[in-house]
Amino acid sequence: MVKIVAFSGSGRRDSVNKKVVAVAAKGAEEAGAQVTIVNLEDFNLPIFTEDLEAEKGMDPNAQKFKELLMDSDGFLISSPEYNSSYSALFKNAIDWASRKIEGETPLQAYRGKVAGIMAASPGSIGGMRVLVTLRMLMENLGTMVLPDQKAISDAFSKFDENGKISDEKIEKALKNIGKTLVETCHKLNS
Repeated sequence: MVKIVAFSGSGRRDSVNKKVVAVAAKGAEEAGAQVTIVNLEDFNLPIFTEDLEAEKGMDPNAQKFKELLMDSDGFLISSPEYNSSYSALFKNAIDWASRKIEGETPLQAYRGKVAGIMAASPGSIGGMRVLVTLRMLMENLGTMVLPDQKAISDAFSKFDENGKISDEKIEKALKNIGKTLVETCHKLNS
């Protein structure tokens, strides 16, 4: 069974990016994957520095996050756009998980994995700029990023008061990212 880790780069409790990645995760589950949705803020990671790493070693919560990534076949990532890039919360988690400990290969959490990416924003371009930097980052780490991606503009209006997506076309596109991720992982694993 394909194993997927889904997460958002947003730490907001009512984050639209968390809602978006949950829709894509549903598409992956419908395609037969085991999906684990995580909230990055739950890991409570210190800001990564090599001095901190040298003094205290790998942060235990960072290792937990990294192990989730290592045990998966792929990732679903939805990112808010902060000044045309991703959030510090997201980058810090990615940086911690890129560090190797004894017995691991370099970038083991990322190499040979596949990612589906998306973004949501209240703005008119829906986070399109963050998708460029997100794709570049993940590919530089050795993760294959699916060519299809989704940027959702005016994102707050796309969900009803219960947090359910209200736009069927966007729902289908997000679920398709999850489905395509699972199909790609199956092909690569066989």
